[in-house]
Amino acid sequence: MNKHLIPLIAIVAFACTSSPKEAKRYDVGQIITPQGEMLFWLYDDTPTHKASFIKLANENYWDSLSFNRVIENFVIQGGCPDTPEGFSDSPYLLDPEIKPTHNHVYGAVGAGRDGNPEKLSAGCQFYIVHRKDGIPRLDGDYTIFGQVFKGLDVLNKIATMETDSLDAPLERVPLDVNIIQMTEEELRQSGFEPGTQP
Repeated sequence: MNKHLIPLIAIVAFACTSSPKEAKRYDVGQIITPQGEMLFWLYDDTPTHKASFIKLANENYWDSLSFNRVIENFVIQGGCPDTPEGFSDSPYLLDPEIKPTHNHVYGAVGAGRDGNPEKLSAGCQFYIVHRKDGIPRLDGDYTIFGQVFKGLDVLNKIATMETDSLDAPLERVPLDVNIIQMTEEELRQSGFEPGTQP
């Protein structure tokens, strides 16, 4: 055998047996309700809120809670009680990460808070914007840390449910909140391009 062919054969054999590079996977928020599933992108430039959401989701913090405030053409909200005393049941508060590029557009995921002047977010409270043309009057006052890219029909189903005088759904909407990993291709198939704002 030609001695120059031996290294070539070895290289080809290695190339055929080595595993392909694993595709990068991204953390994605998943909310499962009786009305269906919503998936949302978590923004990298709100790292404290992103890390907090991932932490609580992985601890199954929300899985006994519900969307307890539903206002059509405004938001659906859940995670911890919104009481006159403030977010006394939140496990912690988060410093604001308000970005001019993340506004209250349809499907935006924001962190709830009471009227504290520092605009600190409740660690557990989140809401999703239902108003189709957005809620610009809230921009600059609350941290938006994600954007729904799949399941806007589910958002609409929940937002249009019948509620009582306190905006609580007459039919409870339990939460099953998770963090799943998706590849760039899987995200594209779901209608989202990584690195862009939906």
